[in-house]
Amino acid sequence: MIEEYQDIIHTTWTGTKKRRSMAMVDRAKIFLPFAALNGYEEAIEEQKRVTVEKVELSEDMMEALDEQFQKIKYHLENKEHPIATAIYFEKDKNSGEEGVYLKATGMVGKLDVNSGFIQIVNKKIDFNNIRSLQLEE
Repeated sequence: MIEEYQDIIHTTWTGTKKRRSMAMVDRAKIFLPFAALNGYEEAIEEQKRVTVEKVELSEDMMEALDEQFQKIKYHLENKEHPIATAIYFEKDKNSGEEGVYLKATGMVGKLDVNSGFIQIVNKKIDFNNIRSLQLEE
């Protein structure tokens, strides 16, 4: 079979170029790996997540939270935005009543007692989901 093409194997191409050659960087992109299964890695990570049930707060814990809310409210009324750290429960979309505890630290933007939420940076957290709240003084 190779004998059939001996006359053209070592010849150079003499045709005209209608387009410019692709840059080496762009040519390399063609061979980059891709994810054949979209969302596969995320699904694996989701399976690794450990979910827990929400902890019911004791009276002492609720009083400590209320004290922190009062301090934050005082700062906000005086046009100050304190830095706070909240540990809060976030319900898992796949585990029914279970979820994970997350930590948010940052400047308190808003405290809405009527609606029952606190906003730390861009995260709105429901009062009922907060396990602990600590102000940086």
